Amino acid sequence: MIAFMARAATTADAFNAVAEPRRRQILDVLAGGERPVNDLVRQLGLAQPQVSKHLRVLREVGVVNVREEGRMRVYRLNGHALKPIHDWVKNYERSWSDRFDQLDVVLVDLRQKEEEGDGNDE
Repeated sequence: MIAFMARAATTADAFNAVAEPRRRQILDVLAGGERPVNDLVRQLGLAQPQVSKHLRVLREVGVVNVREEGRMRVYRLNGHALKPIHDWVKNYERSWSDRFDQLDVVLVDLRQKEEEGDGNDE
């Protein structure tokens, strides 16, 4: 008997859906505003079936919304669905800010030492 490990569905939640780099590229483009599929295909340089497949996944988790405009399907971001990702990353923001503040102190100290050293060379 062969045992198979269950694989997390890419459509389980926004985290899994945006883990795929091409989907993040689509989100980057849609961050600039609504786009029909053909615009996404042109901007990303991907085949239309690929773009549609990724849009389907993003739509299933609610990260993008679609509306019909004549015969076109126009996609846009749904920021509310991205909020869990934002909230998770936000937890690390304080740590990053603290580290950047520490780096600023080190850089100021190095700059001062460099300036003091320049004065001794004359």
